[in-house]
Amino acid sequence: MAKVFIDGSAGTTGLRIFERLADRTDIELIRLTEELRKDTEARRKALNEADIAFLCLPDAAAMEAVSLVDNPNTVIIDTSTAHRTNPAWAYGFPELEGQREKIKASKRIANPGCHASGFVALIAPLVKAGLLDADTPLSCFSLTGYSGGGKKMIAEYEDAERDPLLDAPRQYGLTQKHKHLPEMAAICGLSKDPIFCPIVAPYYAGMEVTVPLFKEQIKGSLEDLKNAYKDVYQNGLIQFVENADEAGLLSANALEGKDDMQITICGNDDRILLVARFDNLGKGASGAAIQNMNLILGVPEDTGLNV
Repeated sequence: MAKVFIDGSAGTTGLRIFERLADRTDIELIRLTEELRKDTEARRKALNEADIAFLCLPDAAAMEAVSLVDNPNTVIIDTSTAHRTNPAWAYGFPELEGQREKIKASKRIANPGCHASGFVALIAPLVKAGLLDADTPLSCFSLTGYSGGGKKMIAEYEDAERDPLLDAPRQYGLTQKHKHLPEMAAICGLSKDPIFCPIVAPYYAGMEVTVPLFKEQIKGSLEDLKNAYKDVYQNGLIQFVENADEAGLLSANALEGKDDMQITICGNDDRILLVARFDNLGKGASGAAIQNMNLILGVPEDTGLNV
């Protein structure tokens, strides 16, 4: 039975992972008391006893945690930004060509970012298929529920006397230096970062990532784009859906509580919208991390997940 440790189990990502794993009978969870949760030596011991360790920590703390591991058999799945563009780490997005094999063979796996997951799912297959040039200027806007901001933001939004400004969607990443941009460009093989407009809205969970395209930007037709997605997303936790709208609307929280992702194409032959919808805590974080763990364990990818 595999031993699993969650370093940072009190955060939103760690809590969701714990919830998904609590009833699993094929693993043994290593737990630290509240008093030892931040104790370096207790964490070191747990990390090195684990067959698989999830890091649900800020970047600097995640890098420190990696430095504590000297057991060559411990597999690390890092949910922070720290290692996502590090070539020594496998990028934990199994649906990309050849990535399942890399993940299965790796001891170091970098879990994708939430916004980045939607962008990568939409753009990487098109670049790979030659339908989109790597130097194409792209833009992306992404709606997310406030749970993506962690415990502090959740408390702010759920405060009965919250600032009225939180009652409306708020755009952030205004400097165009969002921490997901490096992986968005690198994993998709783009020569430049997209213009990225993330927006947090007053609902708990769910993400809707949209990339708009003009027909002049693609080398093919609308049907070619659809076929590219159908070819790539035959297994795993991503599905291409022809008609995903709800009476002409697309809700960003349609997959709240789920661990899979739905992608679709809207628009027309001239102006195209590529859309990915998923739970920012599901396929955007904890669900993806458990999917990667399942690959390491050799069990079906959706084991213990809500799909």
